[in-house]
Formats: sequence, structure tokens, C-alpha cells
Amino acid sequence: MQINLSTCFLLGTLISHSAIAGIAPEARLGGQTSVDQQDRNAFSLPAANLSPMRQLDFKVGNSFFKAPWVLAPSSTTARDGLGPLFNTNACQNCHVKDGRGLVPTHNAQREANTEQAISLFLRLSRPALTPEERQQQEKFGPLNDPVYGGQLQNFATTQITPEAEMKLSYQPRQVRYADGHQVELRVPHYEIIRLAYGQPSAGLEQSPRIAPAMIGLGLLELIPEAAILANADPEDNNQDGISGKANRVWDIEQQSSQLGRFGWKAGQPTLKQQNSGAFAGDMGLTTRLHPETDCTAAQPCHLSASGGEPEVSDKILNHVTFYTQHLAVPAQRNTQKPEVQAGYQQFNALGCQSCHIEHWQTGQAADRPELSQQSIRPFTDLLLHDMGSELADQRPEFLANGQEWRTPPLWGIGLNQVVTGQENYLHDGRARTLEEAILWHGGEAQSSREGFKALSLEQRQQLIQFLESL
Repeated sequence: MQINLSTCFLLGTLISHSAIAGIAPEARLGGQTSVDQQDRNAFSLPAANLSPMRQLDFKVGNSFFKAPWVLAPSSTTARDGLGPLFNTNACQNCHVKDGRGLVPTHNAQREANTEQAISLFLRLSRPALTPEERQQQEKFGPLNDPVYGGQLQNFATTQITPEAEMKLSYQPRQVRYADGHQVELRVPHYEIIRLAYGQPSAGLEQSPRIAPAMIGLGLLELIPEAAILANADPEDNNQDGISGKANRVWDIEQQSSQLGRFGWKAGQPTLKQQNSGAFAGDMGLTTRLHPETDCTAAQPCHLSASGGEPEVSDKILNHVTFYTQHLAVPAQRNTQKPEVQAGYQQFNALGCQSCHIEHWQTGQAADRPELSQQSIRPFTDLLLHDMGSELADQRPEFLANGQEWRTPPLWGIGLNQVVTGQENYLHDGRARTLEEAILWHGGEAQSSREGFKALSLEQRQQLIQFLESL
């Protein structure tokens, strides 16, 4: 049988919409983009309503997201120019199967981690020393360390020495529930060792970051700014104990301060800029938005060959951005189970939805019709909240202070272990279970944490089952 392109297009569209129809409406966390897949590839699928022709663009972007970049000069001119300093050579190495990054294996019999960190790294900056520098920091972002830049890079090209290594160790901490049950938390400690280029700035600010999951980002990008700001209450005027503050960050293309949406402290305004910054910081690859990498004047950057100017063309960056915008959100599972429904009630009763806001409607974008006007359930407000001293990194980022973090989306959280083989929650992956993640909540979330600790064992398990269903 001969099938022409138009027939394939129609068939693909029918199959796509049929798949959507098979998902119960209440389970469609990503609206019409939702997919019904629960295996290791659950985070790697295109939006369910993406046409076959648009799926070709998705696949091109995926190829650049997955493929490793190499040193220049190379016969692979589309993917050369890696380094001189880097953390990894492919986006997929950090975002494992498009999910969260992995925490280095820890062996209690050894001093620290037993392998080099790839998808967990340290952001670096120096303190602002004057009022003028503080203003600069708030408008343009953290002040890079003059020796080691804005990110610690533990790999380098053959001509250059890596900057240093991150040493990670843990100390146990016991938490006891009212019913006598105990949970052991692990308190992380970070140390920079084997510094190759001398001492960094006095008072060096360090913030561990693990790569987040990539699903649903294009939907979050289309939530109208006015809707997000409607939930902001930085002075807590309603006196509910929840502030919620918008981060305003520098948009390189717009050359103005815009609403921050992406990153652990909402430090990026768009996915395109987020991706461009990752190319420059994580892989040492220049783009039009980031014409310089994180290699500093204190390091012999000139010894590494360039792959062209820029090394990542606008075309490649746009393909990768399209890919990251259209990764689908898996549907919620077990929505009719009594335990899941009971856990949902506990989630609301504890006030978790004050920050993890469930329902949103995306706006309209002519170039992203599949993501437009979607009713979604990401469980985030995209705002900054004080999470207490125990989670603090004491590193400001634009308007975010050292105790504030953006509320992470919860969709897909129950599939983390299925996708990556590891559970590692919060900004640095310290929490090995969802229960541990809840017990680390402080600051504005402390009352919810204490409420969770006061629940019975059955009620706590119900709440965890609800989260696992997302």
C-alpha cells in the first residue's frame, strides 16, 4: 500500500489525538500535550498533540541534545569546540533520559563521593562589596569569581588543567515523628579540592545545583506573567505566612529585566537563554547570547581551539530550544485509588498548595500552538519562597536571597526513579525519598512540615502515594 506524506500527517494526527482521548481528563497534567507512558522513556516523548511534521523538528533538537560535542578541530564541525573547561560533553549526560541529574555514588566507608560529579555541580560567585555592586548584582546577576568564574568545572580539554574537584560528604541527622517512627536525613557538606589556578575570592559563595527534569518547560514558559504575579505577596500582606516573590532577571535578547521562570532560583527568563547559558557554562560552547564561556583571564583559555564563532549556531540553539519546549508531561496515575485521593486531601489540608499551585492556563503563542491555551496542573507558582536556613545556600541570584528558592513543579515527580534509577530531590539531590524532601522543608513551609510530622503513619503514606501518582 502506498501512503503519501499527507496521509501520514493525518494518520499521525489521529493517533496523537486518540492517545490524548485515552487519558482521563483529571490525569492530564500537561493538558492536551500529556502522554500515557510510565517506563524509562516517560520523560523523552514529544507533546502528544505535536503533528508529525513538527515531530521532525523535535527529533532534530533531540539529536543535538543527546549527541556528545567534541574537541576542535574535528571533522564533525557541527558539534566541535567543546571546552576549554566543562562539566560534561552532552546535555543528556546531566538531564538523564530528560529527567533529573544523578548524585555521585556515596560510600559510607569512604570520606566522600566515589565518582566525579557530572550532573551535580557548584555555582560560584563573589560577594558584592559596595552598594554599586549590590545594585549590579540585583540587575545583572551574581558576580563571578575572577579566577574560577560562575561555575566549578571539573573537566577540561587535553591542553588545560581542570579547575578543581568537588568533594561531597554527608552527616546523618535523625528526625522522629510523634508516633515514634524515625527517618534519617543526610546533611551534605561540600568542599573544593585540588584548586588548579590559585585561591578564589575571599568569602567565595557556593551553591550546589542538580540538573532538573525537562518535562513541561514550554508550558511553564507560556503561563501569563500577570497570572504568576497575581500570587506574589512579598510582604505577606494577607498574613498567611506565605510570601511568594517574583525574581526579575536580565534578558539578554530583550536587554531588560524580565520575570524569571527557570532554574532553582528562577534565574532565567526564557528556555532559549537557559539553554544558551548551559551550553556556555556546562560545555564551554559559545552562542550568540553567550559569546564567552566561563573560562577566565586567570586560565589559559587560548590553548584550546575554537569550533567557530559562535560554536553553537542560532539554528542549533533554536532546534534544542524547540525540543526542550515540547517534551511532554506524563499523565497522572492511579487517580481513582482511595489512598491517592486521601493523600491529595492531606496535601491540601497541610497547605502545600499555597506554593505548589495546581491549576494554570497557558497563554497564546503563534509559534507554539500545541502549548497554547492548555489547562495544566504543574503544582508550582514559579515564585521564590524562603525555605529556611537548613536549605539555604547563602548565595543571592538577582532578587533571590540566600534562603529563597523557586517552587519546583511536581508533575512527573513519581517517575523519577523509573526514569533515572535514582531518587534525589531538592536543589542538590540530598533527599533520597519524597518523605525526606518534605522533612527538609523550612521557612515558609515549616508549618506544613510540622503538620506532616504530626500525621499518622497511614496518613503520611497516603500523602506520599499521592505525590508518587504525579
